Amino acid sequence: MPEKVIVFDVWGDYAHFRKNYSTSSPLTHSFPPRTALCGLLGAIAGLDKAEYFRHFFKDRAKIGCRILAPIKKVRIGENLIDTKSAIKMHLIKNRTQIRFEFVKDPEYRIYLSHSDEAIYEKLKGLLSRHQSVYTPSLGLSQLICNFEYAGEYEIRQNAAEFQSIDSVVPGSCLVEPPEFEEGKEYFSEVMPCEMGEGREVTEFSEVLFERNGKSIKAKARDLWELENGERERILFL
Repeated sequence: MPEKVIVFDVWGDYAHFRKNYSTSSPLTHSFPPRTALCGLLGAIAGLDKAEYFRHFFKDRAKIGCRILAPIKKVRIGENLIDTKSAIKMHLIKNRTQIRFEFVKDPEYRIYLSHSDEAIYEKLKGLLSRHQSVYTPSLGLSQLICNFEYAGEYEIRQNAAEFQSIDSVVPGSCLVEPPEFEEGKEYFSEVMPCEMGEGREVTEFSEVLFERNGKSIKAKARDLWELENGERERILFL
């Protein structure tokens, strides 16, 4: 059971977390799936691209996400080029314009607990010094993001009763349907949450969230409370 978590915020101009069923016009998830968060953490820590996911299997890493800014989506046309059609980049003539969906002005809070003390301490040290081994991005390499270390906090498990939950809410954690409150906008998305040794998605999860980043009142198992000023209540993806 985790006893403490690293907390940091990430934000950028745009984000794109591709939905697996979208093809010619890529759509994006509203917030990073657990698999994307593993990639972000792997980039910050400088883990090998071919095997970083092994360090963040569910039995080793607990990862949570909170939406800090309202989810706004835009579509932008991008020119894709065929790099196999010419030896030199300036000779490439073939271009295909594809309309990509992006999250505009995304901002998220990430929570991490890890059973490997070496990886945990490395990430804590890098984040607290505002350093990363590789450039962090929000889904695509060109969507560079910034980050800020919020701190390290002790956490304790909370009782399974109706409470306001600050993070996104995996459907598998719900004991009863959530209490829908007036003035809030609720959505759910099915997203990848675990990859296997062959980098194939082995598990999907339906996740509930409030579009403007407001809390969700629900009764959930495996609910955790941070020992910080906000006393944030979170669920891990």
